[in-house]
Amino acid sequence: MDSSNPVTAVGQVGELFRERFAELLPAIQKQWPQLTHDTLSSTRGSLDEVVLLISNQTGRTASVIQAQLLEFMEVAGEQGRRIGDSLQPLEEQLEQLLDDLNANLRPKLEQPVRERPLLALGIAAGVGLLAGLLLSSRRR
Repeated sequence: MDSSNPVTAVGQVGELFRERFAELLPAIQKQWPQLTHDTLSSTRGSLDEVVLLISNQTGRTASVIQAQLLEFMEVAGEQGRRIGDSLQPLEEQLEQLLDDLNANLRPKLEQPVRERPLLALGIAAGVGLLAGLLLSSRRR
């Protein structure tokens, strides 16, 4: 974020808020239950509009509301990073399993096809024809 230009920094924060608005919506509604989902959605995620709406509904100052919303954004970002970090090992494990499956299963599938290519082609055509018939009969 370019913090040397305050206007650019505010615009970037507003854009980030708009991008993450859907995930922040439950926290906003929990904090301010008097605001309906439709009312909040009508702001289309504009930080300024959400701040104004909450300020008008609660009588609190816009700066206090904005600080709370930015804190929600920060907390949500930290939670997202933690979830991403916790999924990293699972992703690596899944990748390893897929590599192992590819290395072990592919030769077992390819060998019969190479030994009897016409039989494999006939089976594939038959399965395709059967699937086509089943799908076309469901449309009627």
